[in-house]
Amino acid sequence: MSSAQTWQMAAIIVYLAAMVGIGLYAWRKTKTGEDFLLAGRDLKPGVAALSAGASDMSGWLLMGLPGALYLTGLVEAWIAIGLTLGAWLNWFLIAPRLRAYTEIASNSITVPSFLGHRFRDKTHLLRIVSSVIILVFFTFYVASMLVSAGKFFQSSFAWPYLTGMLVIGVITVGYTLFGGFLGVSLTDVAQGLLMFAALIAVPIVATIHMGGPARVVELINQADLASGLHHLSWTGGGLTGPTFIAIVSGLGWGLGYFGQPHILARFIALRSPQDAPTARRIGIGWMALCMLGALVTGLIGVAWFQEKGIRLSDADAETVFLQLSQILFHPFIAGLVLAAVLAAIMSTMSSQLIVCSSALVEDLAGLRKAKASPTMALWLGRAGVALVAVIAAIIALDPGSSILQLVGFAWAGFGAAFGPLLILGLFWRKVTAMGALVGMIGGAVVSFVWGSLRLAKDPAFTLYEIIPGFAVCLVLTVVVSLFTRQTNPDVDEEFETVVSMTKKAPERV
Repeated sequence: MSSAQTWQMAAIIVYLAAMVGIGLYAWRKTKTGEDFLLAGRDLKPGVAALSAGASDMSGWLLMGLPGALYLTGLVEAWIAIGLTLGAWLNWFLIAPRLRAYTEIASNSITVPSFLGHRFRDKTHLLRIVSSVIILVFFTFYVASMLVSAGKFFQSSFAWPYLTGMLVIGVITVGYTLFGGFLGVSLTDVAQGLLMFAALIAVPIVATIHMGGPARVVELINQADLASGLHHLSWTGGGLTGPTFIAIVSGLGWGLGYFGQPHILARFIALRSPQDAPTARRIGIGWMALCMLGALVTGLIGVAWFQEKGIRLSDADAETVFLQLSQILFHPFIAGLVLAAVLAAIMSTMSSQLIVCSSALVEDLAGLRKAKASPTMALWLGRAGVALVAVIAAIIALDPGSSILQLVGFAWAGFGAAFGPLLILGLFWRKVTAMGALVGMIGGAVVSFVWGSLRLAKDPAFTLYEIIPGFAVCLVLTVVVSLFTRQTNPDVDEEFETVVSMTKKAPERV
């Protein structure tokens, strides 16, 4: 290991030790099953906001997005715009009402349990089907995070793939296993701040080194003249039919936020509905600046390597953020930037493990008539984390597994299956259990089939699958609910209580 790699490894060890320490702190405060799965509904707005952001943004933010901007330019930025708009609407529309409604609806602490209680599903099919969807998608997603960790250490330090995967897997599972939701949320805050610092520092320092923004733009234009690309064009040089579909698809990513269980869990865990506006300002501020940093880093990469007479290959484009950090900073600081990539991977994985655990313990095992004691529920939650982690690790043993293609469906699948149900359930009192079930299944199936055809390069299915899936779920839920609607005074009273809860009290600070 070279001297630079030794410094970088030292920084990563410091980071990993801090994550373990936070997990141990949270372990001392986690006493019951509800503590483990939802931190006792006592999350402060700043913690909820940064936790939601960090758990949402995996390595895509630090590697995928800068790499896409490096290769193509601002036409790729529509995804970032769509995601930011979607996140803002999610905090504005969904967060306060979901926090209130989950408390009123039999103190629901998970999305599946909320859907079951809200729509009075006596068959429990809503809860079972939604839990299965969560387990399937997130188990594969956790596997993909383990694969990313293995490849990270393989490429950065020439470690064996399995060793890197197991190191990150054991540490992440460890602080999740003992610290539960609070441990995950607090480590997310630290990870979110580390990601933020890295994404702000790299483009600023690089711009200063190159002589300022004007010089950066000049070099990007030189690169475009040589390559025929249009990095500074929002339409890639012209608004053709395929480009328009690409822009609409990019914006459509924002629809996914309404149905992501690991993000919605942060809303449910807030201290009160009145915390949502404060959390929204913190969360969207963090997200907008991180997105801007990632976008600018990709463009600065074009200028930097143009000045050096280098053009990164398509395969190496996603490393532009890492390469710039290693060039610009002392190896220890560059190691902290590498740790930011691990932070993105670990924050996403830990959040998904907690949601999978809740689906197993609260939503499937919780359907039994005999309820577990608070202590038993705590250990069942930990057992759920361990079980999902073991299955995901087995899947991840093959780094080239075709199963990882399913990860591309996860965001669209959750958004199409759950998003319309959350919006309608919180703002339209007439939704029925049958309408919600048919809509959820319809949205998930359309999203999956459409996505399969898109990945198969069928020219008729280039639109991102979340858009047709979301539309089908929305229409089916409304139509079937209108045909199966029966007046229920309890539902109407519950709905009015939620409306009053989200209006009458001032914001908490």
